[in-house]
Amino acid sequence: MDLQQQFEAAVAASKTLPEKPNNETLLQLYSLYKQGTEGDVNTPPPDNPFDIVNRAKHEAWSGQQGKTREQAMEEYVKLVNQLKG
Repeated sequence: MDLQQQFEAAVAASKTLPEKPNNETLLQLYSLYKQGTEGDVNTPPPDNPFDIVNRAKHEAWSGQQGKTREQAMEEYVKLVNQLKG
């Protein structure tokens, strides 16, 4: 299975994990997914200072900046496999 197929399988598996990951892990999954599918962050941060969730997502994705899509996909697959047990 090539990396793209592994990534797609991991995305599907992430929706059926035995237990819901904590918020930090969810942000990590989100940011690796976005980096793996879209590359470096391409949107401005939310204007609303009270939009805590979207601000956290944006900051997490920004933290992946410079990582190649392939690196992000590999890390995503590894993280989902760890969460599966």
